Amino acid sequence: MRLIVSPAKKMRSDSDSFAVAAPPQFLEQAEELKTYLQTLDYDQCRALWRCNDAIAALNFERVRHMDLRRAQTPALFSYDGIQYRYMAPNVFSERELSYVQEHLRILSGFYGLLRPFDGVEPYRMEMQAKLAGFRCSTLYEFWGASLAEALAAEDACLVNLASQEYSKAVRPYWGTQRRWVECTFAEEVGGKRREKATQAKMARGAMVRYLAERQAREPEEMRGFDRFGFSYDAAASSPDHFIFVKGA
Repeated sequence: MRLIVSPAKKMRSDSDSFAVAAPPQFLEQAEELKTYLQTLDYDQCRALWRCNDAIAALNFERVRHMDLRRAQTPALFSYDGIQYRYMAPNVFSERELSYVQEHLRILSGFYGLLRPFDGVEPYRMEMQAKLAGFRCSTLYEFWGASLAEALAAEDACLVNLASQEYSKAVRPYWGTQRRWVECTFAEEVGGKRREKATQAKMARGAMVRYLAERQAREPEEMRGFDRFGFSYDAAASSPDHFIFVKGA
């Protein structure tokens, strides 16, 4: 079983807390994207990143000095988003860190696919970015089937804890011979169920922690998840789509 999650837009450098274990497996492709970014001027980068001037200036400076082969921050500890805060990897036990290194994979528009202890540099590159003047017009085209193939080489069962933007880079190539388990975290209000982005991110992060604490080996072990008021709805779920509801 492998768990896939999205990255976060906000990143940090931390070479002191944990050591890098290996470079990313798609480092050559990331180098190609870095070279492309370095051909763009500030305005082109800002348009690509679709962000304000403060964020654009920070990331433009990062691109200018980026050295992917000397990255010292393990991927799991470089992202600073809601999902990662509720996963809380900094307080994982050694046993839990070993679990996520084996089972957790982070999808990335820039690096493709990351293991928790792969060394990364802070970057900004969303999977849905449009690449003007590059050999591919989108990152979906750039990565193609490579991410799905890399995941399939590890395990034939994938649990999707990523957003649609990122899971879309894998799902079309996964096929029907392998198992894909979808997870929905919905809130019920007035008899209607709706998945809210912030709560879903919190629940996805907490689910990774829940599975790491239990050293889970099968998707069915997710059914006991009961954090933040969510509980498994057996009647609404199917064997490959687990639905967790809050407020039912």
